[in-house]
Amino acid sequence: MGLSMKRREWLGLAFATAVVPTTVPLAQAATLLIFAAASLKNALDEVATGWSKDTGKPMPRISYAGSSALARQIEQGAPVDLFISADLDWMDYLAKKNLIKADTRVNLLGNRIVLIAPRDSNATVAIKQGFELDKALAGGKLAMANVEAVPAGKYGKAALEKLGAWRGVKDKVAQAENVRAALLLVARGEAAFGIVYATDAAAEPNVRIVGVFPEDSHPPIIYPAAVIKDAKSADATPFLDHLRTIRARPAFEKQGFTVLVKSVTSA
Repeated sequence: MGLSMKRREWLGLAFATAVVPTTVPLAQAATLLIFAAASLKNALDEVATGWSKDTGKPMPRISYAGSSALARQIEQGAPVDLFISADLDWMDYLAKKNLIKADTRVNLLGNRIVLIAPRDSNATVAIKQGFELDKALAGGKLAMANVEAVPAGKYGKAALEKLGAWRGVKDKVAQAENVRAALLLVARGEAAFGIVYATDAAAEPNVRIVGVFPEDSHPPIIYPAAVIKDAKSADATPFLDHLRTIRARPAFEKQGFTVLVKSVTSA
């Protein structure tokens, strides 16, 4: 049978609000529904395509957006099967509300945050304690994901605070709904600099990396994944297991992620 009315209604809401929509038509949607951090799009699309080809099953339906927005939709009852967050906080948020299957939770990936500029920019910035990013902006904007809710924004703010640069730039920040939206602002030349994940910078040819933030300037960047407690798809756990296989690993590493789990030969 097809998706229930409630499930269809939530699909319409979730995919209409996702900033990076999937291209799979709703009529062809798989039973497996995944909410994933926007920064995962390139890698996870590749992994999902490979999984579908290997198993003969339909492509998973994946909604990409800020982890905060996705977690709140799950809290509100979105009938999702699997969630991959860009930080531990939003997975912890769902865990405290007993909305995930705790025994499936795994810290899947790691990442770095970087300072980027438009590709044709000649700007140089040495990221270090006390660096004057406000002067480098020269009246321009600093693109960041929402600094209070979205993981990339939170990591970026934490790093700038630790390095003593936040005070000088906080009024010059152009906040976006998620990290890919912040990336786009820089790619279009609408912001002089941006703070995004290294994986995002690698995926966008119209930006260049100016510098990498020290790992000790912010909390560790960890992407946890877990099956949702009320998951309806029998493929949720098998797909999560597939994310840990040798088959999936190259797609993540090619985009610049660090795979935190020991890869297995097969799921």
